[in-house]
Order: sequence, then structure tokens, then C-alpha cells
Amino acid sequence: MYLHLGQDTVVRLDEVVGIFDMDKSTISKHSRQFLADAQKGGRIFNVSEELPKSYVVCVDKEGTETVYISQISSTTLKKRAGFIEGISYRRSDGK
Repeated sequence: MYLHLGQDTVVRLDEVVGIFDMDKSTISKHSRQFLADAQKGGRIFNVSEELPKSYVVCVDKEGTETVYISQISSTTLKKRAGFIEGISYRRSDGK
């Protein structure tokens, strides 16, 4: 299964380690340091030029860590991924 992060970016769901809210998680100095280290290491990919709302941490089979910055909220991404049980994802058009 795959998770659509926005624009033309999808990731394998089994590689997703975590989905984080940008505003809430960057309060912690540890989260800010993690993101700074990922950026220095060239492991951050911006999915969109819009205001970032979340970031997704993925680790592939070789152990390579990648961070994706997305304009989609962490709650919506978690619903799409099925991480929030009992809540179905509903598109803006009501379907």
C-alpha cells in the first residue's frame, strides 16, 4: 500500500515510521535538531511549495532515512494511512 503525500509524491506505507504535525512537534528542541540534521544530510524533500503542515519520516529496506515535508495536515495523512482507526477519510467534495 502507498500513502499520497501531496503533488506527485507517494511513499510505501510499510516504510513510514511516523507522521508529525509541523507546528506541534517543532516546539521540541530535539525535533528541531532532527530536522536540521536531516536537512544538512540532504534527506529532506519538500513535496510542495505551499506552507508546510506536516512531515513524514520514512526508512527504506536498506535503512536509509528520508523526511518528506507536506502541505497536507498530519491528521489527514494519518487517516489516509489508516493510523486512526474508526475514522474514515472524506474528500472535500463529500465522497
